[in-house]
Amino acid sequence: MNHSVTDGVDKVVAQWASEKPQLETMPMAIIGRMMRLYKHLEAEITACHKGFGLTQGEFDVLATLRRSGAPFSLTPSALLDSMMLTSGAMTNRLDKLEQKGLISRVHSQQDRRSVTVALTDVGLSLIDIAIEAHVAVQQQSMQGLSSQERAALNDIFKQWLTQFEP
Repeated sequence: MNHSVTDGVDKVVAQWASEKPQLETMPMAIIGRMMRLYKHLEAEITACHKGFGLTQGEFDVLATLRRSGAPFSLTPSALLDSMMLTSGAMTNRLDKLEQKGLISRVHSQQDRRSVTVALTDVGLSLIDIAIEAHVAVQQQSMQGLSSQERAALNDIFKQWLTQFEP
């Protein structure tokens, strides 16, 4: 790791050290860098999804259905649980994906109120290609870290996340 490089966050921290030396700015530095990283990562991943005609949210729905395994279908409430969305936002995404022919809504024969959301053949083909590109973008974005650094970072984030999601 190269700690000798100065970045924009170091400049902000140095300014605070000059103006208010009593501030503990390490959390500011860590979170500031995470937020800057997130903006870069989000831009790259958004561009990847856009190449497949998908928004981030649409990709997430298709990926959730795909990783659920055959027959690649879930109830809207199971989708909501796995994606932490409001039902209105989910309905909007499902409407758009259905208009694109990537999912279908199937009403239960036993209970017409019960609906299952399923990938169409076109949706399955698209997400199978898109997920490969998505993972390639993620791999590329971490090329500056060794496998040991990736593992350490993953462990640190996992531990930190338990503070918010026990």
